[in-house]
Amino acid sequence: MLTTFTTSRLAYRQLTAEDWPFFLSLQRDEEVMRFMADRGSEEEIYAAFATRLPVWTPESRHWLGLLISEQASGEPVGVTGFIRREEDKAEVGYLLAKRHQGKGYGYESLRAVCHLAFKQCGIRKLVATVTVGNDPSRRLLEKTGFMLEGTLRENYFLHGRWQDDWVFGLLNQEYC
Repeated sequence: MLTTFTTSRLAYRQLTAEDWPFFLSLQRDEEVMRFMADRGSEEEIYAAFATRLPVWTPESRHWLGLLISEQASGEPVGVTGFIRREEDKAEVGYLLAKRHQGKGYGYESLRAVCHLAFKQCGIRKLVATVTVGNDPSRRLLEKTGFMLEGTLRENYFLHGRWQDDWVFGLLNQEYC
């Protein structure tokens, strides 16, 4: 059974093979990917997409990949989800199409993923890693209640040089 749910303006469902063109469009948008990854080949991008396709359950150890869509129009907004890194700890991730940024969809969808992880999956802690300089993502995480836990120096190779990463965390007991 595929994971599906809604929030006030958005609908979420597990990614399917039919979502490949939208996923590829996100990955090919240089503004969306500016702080995420260098441009990969279509084969590399598909390999990452394919890891999100197996049916997910709360016990799964692979990415829960969710398509975010506007409820009213059905238009895809972005992708989000999380992956268990330890028994009670998971890493969250999200990408929003440029045309849907600045509408509060990031906040609404991150809260929904936090709720799912904490309330339905028994996760104790969520973490997020953000390339230093990605201030919109930092603001989104902090607005959602994540706390900056530190900076990993020269942690990620991006755009031909080593980049620092911020590490954020949110505990189940802190989430409200």
